[in-house]
Amino acid sequence: MITLHNGGVYLVNGTSVIDDNEQAAAAIAAQTGTSITKEEAAKQTIAYGILAEHNTSGNMEKLKIKFDKLTSHDITFVGIIQTARASGLEKFPVPYVLTNCHNSLCAVGGTINEDDHMFGLSCAKKYGGVYVPPHQAVIHQYAREMLAGGGRMILGSDSHTRYGALGTMAMGEGGPELVKQLLNKTYDINMPGVVGVYLTGKPQKGVGPQDVALAIIGEVFGNGYVNNKVMEFVGPGVSALSADFRIGIDVMTTETTCLSSIWRTDEVIQEFYQIHGRPQDYKELNPGQVAYYDGMVEVDLSKVKPMIAMPFHPSNTYTIEELNANLMDILDDCEKKAQVSLDGAVNFTLKDKVRNGRLYVDQGIIAGCAGGGFENISAAADIMEGSSIGSDEFTLSIYPASMPIYMELMKTGAAETLMETGAILKTAFCGPCFGAGDTPGNNGFSIRHSTRNFPNREGSKLQSGQIASVALMDARSIAATAANKGYLTAATDMDVYYTNPKYHFDSRIYANRVFDSKGVAEPSQEIKFGPNIKDWPAMSELPEHMVLKVVSEIHDPVTTTDELIPSGETSSYRSNPLGLAEFTLSRKDPAYVGRAKEIQKAQKALEEGTCPVEAVEELKPVMAAVNQAFPEKKFAEGKPGTIGFGSTIFAVKPGDGSAREQAASCQKVLGGWANIANEYATKRYRSNLINWGMLPFLIPEGELPFANGDYIFIPDIRTAVEEQKNQIPAYVVKDGKLQEFTLGMGELTEDERTIILKGCLINYYRG
Repeated sequence: MITLHNGGVYLVNGTSVIDDNEQAAAAIAAQTGTSITKEEAAKQTIAYGILAEHNTSGNMEKLKIKFDKLTSHDITFVGIIQTARASGLEKFPVPYVLTNCHNSLCAVGGTINEDDHMFGLSCAKKYGGVYVPPHQAVIHQYAREMLAGGGRMILGSDSHTRYGALGTMAMGEGGPELVKQLLNKTYDINMPGVVGVYLTGKPQKGVGPQDVALAIIGEVFGNGYVNNKVMEFVGPGVSALSADFRIGIDVMTTETTCLSSIWRTDEVIQEFYQIHGRPQDYKELNPGQVAYYDGMVEVDLSKVKPMIAMPFHPSNTYTIEELNANLMDILDDCEKKAQVSLDGAVNFTLKDKVRNGRLYVDQGIIAGCAGGGFENISAAADIMEGSSIGSDEFTLSIYPASMPIYMELMKTGAAETLMETGAILKTAFCGPCFGAGDTPGNNGFSIRHSTRNFPNREGSKLQSGQIASVALMDARSIAATAANKGYLTAATDMDVYYTNPKYHFDSRIYANRVFDSKGVAEPSQEIKFGPNIKDWPAMSELPEHMVLKVVSEIHDPVTTTDELIPSGETSSYRSNPLGLAEFTLSRKDPAYVGRAKEIQKAQKALEEGTCPVEAVEELKPVMAAVNQAFPEKKFAEGKPGTIGFGSTIFAVKPGDGSAREQAASCQKVLGGWANIANEYATKRYRSNLINWGMLPFLIPEGELPFANGDYIFIPDIRTAVEEQKNQIPAYVVKDGKLQEFTLGMGELTEDERTIILKGCLINYYRG
């Protein structure tokens, strides 16, 4: 089904895969009649061409990218615009779309969600942007319908910013990276590796895009095969897929931890642009005659079977056939993995869902940027026609990804077919994907065609003893399960006639409701601020020396951004930095906030001109040991800028999942100066740390010279950053003595070093 090549690969004429070995040159010459170097062939990928067109540095090894368009939703755009305003924003320099698909339920948190929406509308008017009101479209569907274009690049403040199937290289990053673009700065990265995804064959009847996506994720996530690389989809199998099918695979590439994605395009994608009234935005994209890839994922589409990703990660994959055949063994394995993910906070089991040897599901969801497409929902209607979901626990909710899709489902009769079964159709809303909509009951088990199944994504509150879980599946198998009244069923087990209705896009909905400034700013427009919208607190520059207290220690194999700052109901506070910070690590380490605030008292005392040691009693023996070891530095004087006090966390591999900058900024406003990790799960989380002035320290796996509650002293840290040192001496303070160890830093660009020295991106732009 899926084969990973060990090493680099040449793709010749788009159809011949040749491993990079001693015979490669001869094999290439035999097919093309010419020779080519690896360096020349690497320039023949689609990704290289798009990056070259958007690079402003003149050096393809050190990219400085300017994007064509930007997009954000209502969890992120307030913080982004507030940061940009504090840094001198006068006008959006490129089209910037503000969608309202996350905090759409305005009854949550009083007026604060709608206050954010009105802030967004007023800013779109003032700075020349586009405002998409709640329930009109989820962020990525609007971008597909209205923003994407062949050869373009789009940056979004949501991790699933992926429009590669439409020929657009898109990236999801934390808010500060969008701030840079709003201030006419660049996105600075090393030239990423490019991994080919070579598709052959044609999917079986009943197999959908989520099945293909989960099969790929299961093969490449754990080994980091595509980590921070661009996935380039090529091969004859691409032409066997509809536009919606390609989009459904593409959006899930985020779960591989790749940087971005791009696909070769053809007449299918050309028709997509024609349907959406934008034929001029199509561009044919293909790799060159000989293209070199840093790796290759070969996928035989004809062998992909209906898949399921069991709790609590999209990479925990099985075929549904395999799960049903080995049900109790796999459920037992899920329980063991849950003990790690949930830290034993609750008793978790799915074995009580087994009824007469079959797995019973409490809830089905087809939603959002992954599941809410016209083709997915139409196929679900075909499967469920004439059936009933029953009147037991099982429920089914369907969220079309945009109002134009909803309208077409009504016109074709698919909406009527689904509602007749007992399913509920709802408006465009991302809530089920991040724990703010259709929350199951305690011990509930939900199957979802959405993007993630991390803990808390279904609304669990472990600290309150509440637990539910999500498995990811394709809309087709969810519909098959619904037709069987909640008993897990693969769509390939159903004899279904798929009508495959043609889609017609009606642009009048957006024309009548979406505010589009056409790039014209109104400087006199007053911004509307609700009482929950707060400015960022002042942040200090990096001091000469640093005392850090370890306030949380996490040993999970991977720590998601959902665990660093929970999704769900906390989203209503994302316009209030200090208010949101109260939720930091609340579901992973509830004591974190109190510990961080306690050591933060020392830094605040320092900044107020009082004695930090008097503010935090336990610092007295720590500073006594430091001063004894370094008597010449006189740290006890505690002058601002000379020494700083704050907190750090240790996590094995933090930052998988969402692009949300708040995973870092919440630590910062609570006095966090650093993270310490064996590695960072994604580039975007490491960038978020840096943009908030936090040090992204590294320590070798297996070495942990400190524990939760210990103090770490790092002398001359400012000088180390200024001098580009990536090996930094540090000391654990224990029993009145200092024990030396080494912290790594990793590569930092000149701008990244300056941002850290200044204390955060806002300070950097203020000068």
